[in-house]
Order: sequence, then structure tokens, then C-alpha cells
Amino acid sequence: MSATRGARWLAARGIPFRLVRYEHAVKGAACAARATGVPLAEVVKTLVVEAEGEGCLLALVPGDRELDLRRLALALGVKRARLADPADAERVTGYRVGGISPFGTRRALAVVVEAAILTRERILVNAGGRGVMLAMAPAGLLELPGVRVLEITPLPAAPLR
Repeated sequence: MSATRGARWLAARGIPFRLVRYEHAVKGAACAARATGVPLAEVVKTLVVEAEGEGCLLALVPGDRELDLRRLALALGVKRARLADPADAERVTGYRVGGISPFGTRRALAVVVEAAILTRERILVNAGGRGVMLAMAPAGLLELPGVRVLEITPLPAAPLR
């Protein structure tokens, strides 16, 4: 497989990355973390969200957290936000669900990054194909057009003792 559209987007802007390939068994950050040996908190989920009055946007959250749609709506100043239907997500991004990258989307989409992602040294983000990730510094996410950094997830639960 040649470089993905997401990888080409980063390369064209001189943003350093490394392609990481793995056997894609099922979609999800947990599968990617297991297959690559990377901690789940360092695998970034790219979710397509429909925000009332904003249209579709991308929400990037750490693999060990869940997007809080109410918190996202409040941060954006809108009444409601919901996950996009998979067919709509594929239509607006040009990527298949399970392989959606924030880089090189078919349509320019607003991007909201969970602030916790920027505390990591390295992250894995989908490259635009199932089983292909981009290993990169999280600062590269700040090169996305119109990116906003917000707190859109609840804190992870403390481990039980």
C-alpha cells in the first residue's frame, strides 16, 4: 500500500511522522493499541460529529477516554452535538469508518482536539486507511486548519486499588 492521503497531507507541510502498519482486526483504538504495542492513551480516535449550527466537525480524543458530547456542545456554544451517521462520516471525510484521519479530508472540516492529547510526547493518529497509523508529535495536530483545543472528555477513571 502506498502512502495514504493523510500521510501525503503531512508530508506536503513538512510535518514529521512515521507510518505504522498493523493487522486491522476490528475498528477501534483498543485494537490499534494492542496491535502496535502503544499505550491506549497515545492512540487518538478521530470522531465525526454533527454539531447543531456548525455542521460536521472532527473531534480528536485519546483512546482511553470517551467523547463527552454535552461537554463538546457547551464548549462550542451550541445546543446539541451527536456522532455522525457512519455513511455521513464517510461522505464528508472521504475515508472509511475505522480509517478516518483528520488529515487530508475530502471536505475541510473544523477540528476540536482534546487538550490532554497535547500532553503526550508521541501519538498515533489514523493515516486514512484501516491498519495504517501516523506516529507523530501531537504538535502536528495544531497545523490543521481552524483547529481548537478544548476539554471535551471526562477525566479517565482512577484505577481501582
